[in-house]
Amino acid sequence: MPRFANDLPAGVIPAVLLPFHDDLTIDETSFKAHLNDVAAVEGVSAITLNAHSTEVASCSADEQRRIMEIGAETVGDRLPIVHGIWADGSLEAAAIARRATAGGASALLVFPPAPFTLGQTEAMVLAHFRRIADATDLPLIAFQYPRTTGQGYPLATLHKLADEIPTLRAIKDWTPIVPQHEETIRALQGRDRPVNVLSTNSAWLLSSLVLGCNGLLSGSGSVIADLQARLFQAVQSNDLAEARRLNDRIHPLARAFYAEPFVDMHNRMKEALVLLGKLPRAVVRPPLVKLSNDEISGIRAVLLESGLLGETREGRAA
Repeated sequence: MPRFANDLPAGVIPAVLLPFHDDLTIDETSFKAHLNDVAAVEGVSAITLNAHSTEVASCSADEQRRIMEIGAETVGDRLPIVHGIWADGSLEAAAIARRATAGGASALLVFPPAPFTLGQTEAMVLAHFRRIADATDLPLIAFQYPRTTGQGYPLATLHKLADEIPTLRAIKDWTPIVPQHEETIRALQGRDRPVNVLSTNSAWLLSSLVLGCNGLLSGSGSVIADLQARLFQAVQSNDLAEARRLNDRIHPLARAFYAEPFVDMHNRMKEALVLLGKLPRAVVRPPLVKLSNDEISGIRAVLLESGLLGETREGRAA
């Protein structure tokens, strides 16, 4: 299975969704179709699974293993697969890293442990990442949460990680404060051995990308990978007019997907794919619940506003 060139995750990396049957079991047929649909988008550089977008918190270890198997069987010969490490303890995180490596993952997205909401030290963060790095040779992507959550890492800690964990090759940056976001991009990508910053500020993606991110890792790529890939290319080419045109199409979708409550973002994306005829149903696992008919109607409205309903992949009206 291919890996990232030079072990440096970059470019447009959608985080795919996980379809379920009405009985809450995984709908493998629909999942394979969804993987193929996203992987076929020109400009996509990798696929992420076993993350927020696949409702990883509700998936057992066996289900996560099967999700990776399906990903490898379906798109693993075409694209690298980024596997999420969602665990509150470092021992379990290392076990997930070993399973993902054996299953064919090309990189690992390391979520911050939930106990860090109660406080963290640099030594704790280093110990967590060392356990994972000792279990695998895959490149690591640190998921940088907002610092106000307690799970976000100070910039000094990120530098220490980059110094002491050679396989740390990128961060998925969810820093919502623009000056901090820019400082992180400049500092990490400016190192002698750069650590790429992948934006996950999908609610304001154009603004984030123009600050210099070397890629993006986004759940909304499960619906709009094509628009995101074209936006990233326009920014890379310094074509501001095209970037603003694409952003005008993305904006109504971002407004709907990332409304309050924020936890429903991927729920809304599933409903969007149903409306687009790409999923048979939008089932989510508890504690998430089905969206109201009014909200689903609102999602349909923004799909029309953005020009996605009834259009071809090339972006022209069908």
